Amino acid sequence: MTMKTVAVIDIGKTNAKVALVDLDRFEEIAVRKTGNGVVDNGLYPHFDIERLWRFVLDSLAALHREHKVDAISVATHGATAVLLDDAGNLALPVLDYEFTGPDALAEDYDRVRAPFSETGSARLPMGLNVGAQLFWQARMFPEHFAKVTTILTYAQYWSYRLTGVRANELTSLGCHTDLWNPKAAAFSSMVGALGWRKLFAPVRKASDVLGGLRQQLADETGLPRNLPVYCGIHDSNASLLPHLLTRSAPFSVVSTGTWVVILSVGGDRVDLDEKRDTLINVNALGDPVPSARFMGGRAFSTLVGEDPPTGSLEAEGKVLDARHMLLPSVPVGSGPFPSTRACWTTDERALAPDERLAVVSFHLALMTATCLDLIGARGEIVVEGPFAANAAYLRMLAAATARPVLAGSHSATGTSLGAACLVAGVRVHTGAEPFKDTVSDGYAEYAEEWRALTAAHVKRAVNA
Repeated sequence: MTMKTVAVIDIGKTNAKVALVDLDRFEEIAVRKTGNGVVDNGLYPHFDIERLWRFVLDSLAALHREHKVDAISVATHGATAVLLDDAGNLALPVLDYEFTGPDALAEDYDRVRAPFSETGSARLPMGLNVGAQLFWQARMFPEHFAKVTTILTYAQYWSYRLTGVRANELTSLGCHTDLWNPKAAAFSSMVGALGWRKLFAPVRKASDVLGGLRQQLADETGLPRNLPVYCGIHDSNASLLPHLLTRSAPFSVVSTGTWVVILSVGGDRVDLDEKRDTLINVNALGDPVPSARFMGGRAFSTLVGEDPPTGSLEAEGKVLDARHMLLPSVPVGSGPFPSTRACWTTDERALAPDERLAVVSFHLALMTATCLDLIGARGEIVVEGPFAANAAYLRMLAAATARPVLAGSHSATGTSLGAACLVAGVRVHTGAEPFKDTVSDGYAEYAEEWRALTAAHVKRAVNA
């Protein structure tokens, strides 16, 4: 069957959407969106799975009435696992990875987790390591955990809801979980030591057709019976996939959303520093990918708001001349400077809105440049997601790295097109365009001074 339209379920940490991707034009043609909130009652803060499920089904039905859907693919944020009982229901709520509960058992967990040299998974706070989530859940709720018969990675949970087929997948297992050994392409030693191996569903490729849409759901949504449902993919790896299939190494992809995830393909071999939020991801082809990350989208919304002002070259010029800067880090606890608190070099209250936007955009670009250096990235830099539409960010990134910068998809995280690439026979093209704006010497000079001030700021924090 020739496929023309794929429905992509794209669940990010802040927002969720269902998008239709036209495979001939390789672009989104329709989309429905909703917020992805956290429920604070019950055993612990958790995602509102049933509200999301209702949104997914309603969206699939509505979009199918507009355009015939030929397949479904799934992409989700990482750092999330779903625990099922024998009947296929949730044995425990799906934990919000920003919940600090797992930190209470940090010392105990650190004694059992596999080393960074084995997993390429940096030790992160809260529930950002899936292994730490599972360890905490098993210790705190032993009666519930005893009922767990299956552990699924997050994207594959939604594929399971659609097909009834249980599976795990490499890009999600290889996303700072502590559960996977990317060099051996096998579960980490910790998984066996803690007796969890038998709980994990079989590992499948992201591009596998997991099964057909369940009859009950076809009847409910009007979608075709046995509609192909693909196994699914971790969202940052979805942003990487179109470039992996079409671009020659070396290059790097900067996937922007709540998290900014930087992935290097064919770069220099460097020793990754787990204390600076560098790690090994696993791409959709099963290969290790040096990576770094920081919570750039969260920082932008915190510092600028959800309705940012319009940027201007005039405002950027004023910021460059006055050397208004924001030093890292927002928020504290992740990224290349996890232990330092943000510091303005100027009175932020005196900045006009467009000047504040420029300072924050420059800050985020320089954080990105730092991450690129930490993972040995070389060659072209492709920016996907919202930051691809931020000219101030792109200008500073180009100046700070002295390398070509390309602006890719502006969609929420650039993941929908990547998830559509899982469909066999797709004519992939990235649409990434070289950023050609002229960048004055003042940008590079600003970047150099930001780096010097940041080094001093970090040193003060260490010595404090």
